[in-house]
Amino acid sequence: MFRTLLLTAVALLPLAAQAAELPESIRSRGSIVTAIVPNYPPLELRDPATNQLTGFDVELGEALAKRLGVKMQWQETTFDQMIASLRTGRVDLILSGMSDTPERRGVASFVDYLRSGSQIFTQASRAAEFPNRDALCGKAVGASRRTNYVNVLKQFNDAECVAKGRPEIRVVGTEGSADARTQLRQGRIDAAMQGNETLPYIMAQEPNTYALVGEPVEYTLMGIGTAKDAEALRTALAEALRGMMADGSYAALLTKWNLTPSAVEKVTINGEG
Repeated sequence: MFRTLLLTAVALLPLAAQAAELPESIRSRGSIVTAIVPNYPPLELRDPATNQLTGFDVELGEALAKRLGVKMQWQETTFDQMIASLRTGRVDLILSGMSDTPERRGVASFVDYLRSGSQIFTQASRAAEFPNRDALCGKAVGASRRTNYVNVLKQFNDAECVAKGRPEIRVVGTEGSADARTQLRQGRIDAAMQGNETLPYIMAQEPNTYALVGEPVEYTLMGIGTAKDAEALRTALAEALRGMMADGSYAALLTKWNLTPSAVEKVTINGEG
């Protein structure tokens, strides 16, 4: 009898995440409409061979939707339009490598699922010029103006360069991370910043091209964005993600996409919980 009950309990484990009900609008539709910008590998990209959406975020989203008994309906957009699409109800979620920042919490709420480090890097051929982060003072450092990295660079400059009487960093806002890397290769900037979760993939695709400069400047959480009033949806997603952590499928996805250092130990909402 005990063995039968144990086997039944084990069989029901994958369904535990469905205990929190999705909103009726999503359940009746049978899908979660999710904004994505597939230009941030290995989190989201289009497979060069098949042109299909792939990446850690894509596989995570599909797994979460399956646990919740619906499908993931991906909607490609631009980074600038994601929050607006969420606020107007054109999408239910944002799952596209978005940092959970205090500024964004004013217009959205986040189920945190990864940890991102703000990493500075330079050309491999110039690595000797930057033995540490202090060498960045007085140099031009680029980062996507669509992200929080520009602000991180400004704060780093104030604390490590200006406050210590060193030359200021010239912070250059770029049209995305790819543009920052292009400007770096062309010598228009001396270094660049982007998430440390993406750099192993980029460096594998472009061997002997880039070199890291010191440790990440700071760490932030990345979150699945929801509308602020979408409490039921956040609860369901958080429970589904906890289920993936418990059964090892979250860790397996991290390993597959070389993201284990970016793992979070527990699910939080807006950095709390």
